[in-house]
Amino acid sequence: METGYVGITVLVVEDEVGVRDLVRRYLERDGFRVMATGSGAEAMAWLEDAPADLAVVDLGLPDVPGEEVLRVASRLMVPVVVLSSRGDVDERIHGLELGAADYVPKPFSPRELVLRVRSVLGRGAASPISDEQSDEISYDEGQLVVRPLRRELLLGRQPVALTPTEWALLLALLSRPGRVYSRSELADRVHDFAEAGSDRTIDSHIKNLRHKLGEDPLHAHVVQTVQGFGYRTGARRDS
Repeated sequence: METGYVGITVLVVEDEVGVRDLVRRYLERDGFRVMATGSGAEAMAWLEDAPADLAVVDLGLPDVPGEEVLRVASRLMVPVVVLSSRGDVDERIHGLELGAADYVPKPFSPRELVLRVRSVLGRGAASPISDEQSDEISYDEGQLVVRPLRRELLLGRQPVALTPTEWALLLALLSRPGRVYSRSELADRVHDFAEAGSDRTIDSHIKNLRHKLGEDPLHAHVVQTVQGFGYRTGARRDS
């Protein structure tokens, strides 16, 4: 199935092998790239090394509490869909208070879970491009094309799938080409909050964004690091 989620990574943290494989199968069928583990400790290490775009987390893990995984993901601005047998109202409220974007109690419909994942990924920040109602904005003689109304990015005429955070970061940079944005400014533009460790979090998402833009030197200027200050884009908007 061809979807707009190719290249988007979901981390599944579930200790029941059958459930883990079922969730993986349904997510991959929808086009997602899936990393899966039954270990909360391993999940936290993966998140620290290279944050996923979203995590599906079971709270009843054998090695560490799932709440700890949720806290790490929240600090790294990775949205979490909790999947848990703890389905009573108080537990669901507790999970949401810890920072979960959604809560799916077991037993569950795997198709519904995928829809919940898609829904969370679709909650992006509003485009900071001033004329965001434009159907299409091009840069670098058409090599980079942004379609804000459809939330689409074309690079060299090829579609690039971005998470809501990556999308908002790119649009923040493109809103004023050449202007240097500090990490705290980007955190404010993307999520309207400041927290300890946010500089490292922004760096992680910028790293993922660069990876998705590819290794072609022709595109290296789209996201540029200004040492000691922050980031800017060297893309030039077409007239």
